[in-house]
Amino acid sequence: MSNSIAILDFGSQYAQLIARRVREAQVYCELFPWDAPREVIMAIEPRGFILSGGPNSVYAEGAPFIQPFILESGLPVLGICYGMQALTHALGGQVDASAQREYGKAMVEPLKAGGLLAGGEFQAWMSHGDRITRLPEGFSTVARSDHSPFAAMADVKRGYYGLQFHPEVNHTSGGKEILRRFVTEIAGAKPDWTPESIIEQSVERIRQQVGSERVLAAVSGGVDSSVAAALVHRAIGDQLVAVFVDTGLLRKDEPEQVVKAFGEMLGVELVAVSAAEEYFRALEGQTDPEQKRKIVGEKFIRIFEREARALGQPRFLVQGTIYPDVVESSAPDRNKADKIKTHHNVGGLPKDMQFTLVEPLRYLFKDEVRAVGEALGLPSAMVWRQPFPGPGLTVRCLGEVTPERTARLKEADAILLQELTTAGLLGKGAGTSQAFVVLLPVRSVGVMGDQRTYQEACAIRAVVTDDFMTADWARIPYDVLARISTRIVNEVRGINRVVYDITSKPPATIEWE
Repeated sequence: MSNSIAILDFGSQYAQLIARRVREAQVYCELFPWDAPREVIMAIEPRGFILSGGPNSVYAEGAPFIQPFILESGLPVLGICYGMQALTHALGGQVDASAQREYGKAMVEPLKAGGLLAGGEFQAWMSHGDRITRLPEGFSTVARSDHSPFAAMADVKRGYYGLQFHPEVNHTSGGKEILRRFVTEIAGAKPDWTPESIIEQSVERIRQQVGSERVLAAVSGGVDSSVAAALVHRAIGDQLVAVFVDTGLLRKDEPEQVVKAFGEMLGVELVAVSAAEEYFRALEGQTDPEQKRKIVGEKFIRIFEREARALGQPRFLVQGTIYPDVVESSAPDRNKADKIKTHHNVGGLPKDMQFTLVEPLRYLFKDEVRAVGEALGLPSAMVWRQPFPGPGLTVRCLGEVTPERTARLKEADAILLQELTTAGLLGKGAGTSQAFVVLLPVRSVGVMGDQRTYQEACAIRAVVTDDFMTADWARIPYDVLARISTRIVNEVRGINRVVYDITSKPPATIEWE
């Protein structure tokens, strides 16, 4: 990729968001740990570097630093928050603890028009306890705020820029445009990362990887696995065999819908496997979220190995792994963002797996996957299907996963989706991006028909998001919530209380486990 941007992660929870904004400018980028080897970072032939924020102080012992080859490359560099401080520190400037920390919204005043910043004061998002007290030689101040005299700096001659605020978050007015100017105007990357180019490049890579061999595709009916299978089918045609495993952990009526969609809409050879009993036996007695995910991951692969033997032992397996899966499953490190959770199709795979993975979506964000799906001609209902986690209802059935509890959860979830769809709150262009029910391992007292009940509670989770990396809870009208609650309590045996989750991401994740 000779037309790309390398983003170096110094431990920011916003690092993915920086990558997302660069992709929105139709420029390819990849996210690397700050200490990734030179050959790994430079393999994408970047046109420039963006340095993320992070929780450390540049003057602390063992703090992350800018590797020398970054500055020796002669390429443009944009430092954000900690990245700006690291750039300052590396080039001989001074960074000190600030007597007045700056967190949240602040007004930034540009001092020079042009370059990264447009004219006129704007709102920005700050999150720092240190500040620059002396600029490196060759730099000038291009913006200030009440508590940051050097809110932005620039060395135009060398193409080095620093921002004390976070342009990647929505709270910064014009932040997307700031990043676009850096990647396209200063770094000179061309905006050619489009669905059509993604398909063209993916098809070529798939053909090079698998040659004339047969390939298995793991399909669940979800957006990711469906688009991955369609991409591989575009590349190799009848060499592909799709395998669908009914785990017993899908939503109500989904197994039938998946079989119909792949048989009638895609024309892909499909093998359906009924494995619900196997999964429930493997999950018996398990309550730890990570352990449940790993069990699902291993069972998933073992079943595919069994099907592979029946199909002549294909060596390749297609999976719908997407970029946030890869980043969130990275191992924790004291200087990098903590691992959030293990995705069953990334960190949960057994080490002795017998397949070579084909992951055509591995470097795509969710909205890019949808755009590729539409460009491939997939049905809208499939492309805009509600996101669903790889481990299925195991991550929405908190506590032990049993057939009885799972059946209860499926019924409640079906009521939620039905009512939101009827109210026009789900689907492409609707107000709610994702919604589901979580069954809690909590019982509460209720009264039904003048009798005391002691049954389980469930939570409704509904969010609004552009990229699924950050999300806000959906403001569903009270009358709709009332109908949903009434129907669940009246129609689903074993649930007598419904609560609504009003937590944003972050600090919470979208899924509960």
